[in-house]
Order: sequence, then C-alpha cells, then structure tokens
Amino acid sequence: MRADRGGNVFLGVLLAVAILVPLLNVLVPESSPFHMSGYTVTLLGKYLTYAMLAIAVDLVWGYCGILSLGHAAFFALGGYAMGMYLMRQIGTRGVYGDPVLPDFMVFLNWKELPWFWHGFDHFGYAMLMVVLVPGLLALVFGWFAFRSRVTGVYLSIITQALTYALMLAFFRNDMGFGGNNGFTDFKELLGFNLQAPGTRAALFVCTAVALGASYLLCRYVVSSRAGRVVAAVRDAENRARFIGYKVESYKLWVFVFSAVLAGIAGALYVPQVGIINPSEFSPVNSIEVVIWVAIGGRGTLYGAVAGAVLVNYAKTYFTAALPSFWLYALGALFVLVTLFLPRGVVGALGRWRSTVRA
Repeated sequence: MRADRGGNVFLGVLLAVAILVPLLNVLVPESSPFHMSGYTVTLLGKYLTYAMLAIAVDLVWGYCGILSLGHAAFFALGGYAMGMYLMRQIGTRGVYGDPVLPDFMVFLNWKELPWFWHGFDHFGYAMLMVVLVPGLLALVFGWFAFRSRVTGVYLSIITQALTYALMLAFFRNDMGFGGNNGFTDFKELLGFNLQAPGTRAALFVCTAVALGASYLLCRYVVSSRAGRVVAAVRDAENRARFIGYKVESYKLWVFVFSAVLAGIAGALYVPQVGIINPSEFSPVNSIEVVIWVAIGGRGTLYGAVAGAVLVNYAKTYFTAALPSFWLYALGALFVLVTLFLPRGVVGALGRWRSTVRA
C-alpha cells in the first residue's frame, strides 16, 4: 500500500498525544505548570470520539458519495448500549439502592427489569450490542434504501428522518431508556472507579488506540480493490452498475461498517462524558458531523479528524466566552469553507504545498 504522508503524520501525532496526555495527568503533580487536569483529559477524550465519528462519516460520504445525516443515531445507539452496562454496574449504590432496577425504573414504579436489559450486566454482551445494534439497523435501513436506489438528497432526508424518529422514541419514559434524562451517575467500568484519574487516563488511551485502528482500517478499505470500486460508484454509479458491479452491495457494506465505527465511538464517549440521553440522536448533531468533515477535508480521513477536533475546540471556546455567537460562527465557517476551500483545510494545505514546491 502506498505510503500516505498526511496519514502517517496524523498517526505520529496521535501516538504522541496518547503517551503524553496520560503522563501529564497522572504522573505530573498538580502544583506543576505542566500538569493536565482531569477535565482536560476528559475533554480531549471526547474530541477523539468525535474524530472517530467523523472518520465514519467521511468513509461513506467522501469515498462512497453517501451523504448520511443520520450517523448520530448509530453513535447514540452505541452509547446507550454502553450506558446500559454502566447502569447495571451501579447496583445498590443508586439513590434507591435497588440491586436490579436502575434508579429511573424505581422512580417510574417499574416492578421488573425489561427483557432487553438482560445480559447487560456482562461487559462482553454489552460490547457485542455496541457493534450489533448499530450494524443491524444500518443493514436493514441500507438494504431497503439502496435496493430501492434512493440516492442524493432523498437519501439524506431519509437518514435524517431515521435519527429524528429514534430521538422521539427514546424521549418516551415507557421505552425503558430513561426518557429525556437518559442515563447518568455511572460508578465503575470493569470494577474500576470512573472518577479515578487512572481510569480516565486509561479510557483516553483506549480511545486514542481505537481512533488509530479505525483510521488504519478505513485507509486499508479505501486503498483496496473494493475501495476503488466504491470510489467508482461515487463518481459514476450508473457506469459501475452497467459494467457488472453490484453497486447496492458495495454501498451496503460500507454503510454498515461505517455505522459500526460510529457505534464504537459512542460507546467510548459515554464513560468519559458521564451521560447519554436522547439529545444525542438530534439531527443537528449529524449535520454538525458533516460540517466537521467538510471543513477538515472530505475524502482524506485524517482531514475529518482535523475538522472534528478544530471545530469542537472552537465550540468549547465560543460557548464559554461568547455563547450566543457560536452558531453564527459555525454557519459562517461552513459557508466560507464551501465557497473558498471546497476540499477543506487539508486540501488547501496540500494545494499550497504543491504551489510552494513549484
């Protein structure tokens, strides 16, 4: 496989971050100016989970031409699967002290655990659901959509409707997912206290490793023969179908793989942020992910990572300093990038580098 210079730089930076951040948080004393607070570690870990989600969207949009406005649904489903496991680990330490029922079920006067909650007291089962639930939803949805040859803006609208429908469903108290409050007040993961600095550092490292693995897997996919067929489907779908490729099958497996990556990102997000609720299904979240990818550079993978980190850092800053200004800044940034940097920041840097060399 041909070396990807930008991707290799990204992997090098990610490796350095995965090593330095935990060391600065755990080993450097708080009195030192080089100490990194637990809040910062959690914030950076959240950025990395968003970067995984951006890679998933870039895979289907940048390389397959599927503009999905529903990947927030797969992200949230993975997060809910992890949240269900974490809620089962609370046990008698909850507000009501019930060893079986989560607090919200006791509050709503539920008498027994719903059938779909069984098994989530085991980490392995929960991780299987993190992969299986988003993957199956993407498989069923994609099979019907691609088989019907729904494309373009119509497919985008349908994916947006999917995540909106799930958001409305999860807001209902009788669904068994905590209603509008969702899940929170997590205590431990695999027996480790989630509030301990060592646990937070370990979660950050796991997220960095998962991000690196996701990037390498996606890079392998797009560099393979199947990836070249997917690119052909993006550029000339009718021609690819005419020469004999099963276009629907290629689009389906890329869509499912992308959904699984988004679900894993959601599962890593929840224990670090400490909450999951139906607002994660919001269609606005899916639109924001598309903006990250567009700003960073569609069809580059590492550009999607850069876009996710840069935009979310800006969001953190502006929502604290100028909270009413953020949405205007995001909209203006997207318009400016679309007009003047159609290939995103990474594409502009590459073009500038080529000009300098010439």
